[in-house]
Amino acid sequence: MNTLYHSYTDEQLFPLLQDGDEAAFTEIYQRYWKLLFAVAANKTGVLADAEEIVQEIFADLWKRRTAISIRHSLKAYLAGAVKFQVYVYFDKQHRQRLCQQEAVSGEAQVAPSYDYKALEEQVHQVTAQLPERCRLVYELSRNAGLTHKEIARTLEISEKTVENQITKALKHLHAALRSLLSLVGTL
Repeated sequence: MNTLYHSYTDEQLFPLLQDGDEAAFTEIYQRYWKLLFAVAANKTGVLADAEEIVQEIFADLWKRRTAISIRHSLKAYLAGAVKFQVYVYFDKQHRQRLCQQEAVSGEAQVAPSYDYKALEEQVHQVTAQLPERCRLVYELSRNAGLTHKEIARTLEISEKTVENQITKALKHLHAALRSLLSLVGTL
């Protein structure tokens, strides 16, 4: 491990990370893991889930390191990432409770002839292709249920930028899904 990296600023470490420098990644991980874990644990109340959230953030950071663009600071980026993952966590918890309630009450509806899972996967793939900020704004809006104002505050951008990014994402999704659904209609 390169102990010199301990004295580097985030601004010096991030380009090294983008170039695939594992020691720079390790320094960033050690610098922010405890802080992100504390935030996630405080929000979720479940240590194992908080650890999984933080691990996902760092795995995503490494996987998408060349595509990530940081405008303010690495710390702000990671803080936004932990907030987003906590929102996703609570959304997942909510959906699981609804499914369990449906199963218990016997109100689960018969699925139509097309596969919702496949459609959901297609939406996920199309969303993953969006530019970083556009994808993040869309997911905070649709998956986490945040208002435009909350997204703007979380990402430190204007509400107008939030609106523009959501419009861009919806146009992209609409075009992709239109072609997908036309294929399903021909089957």
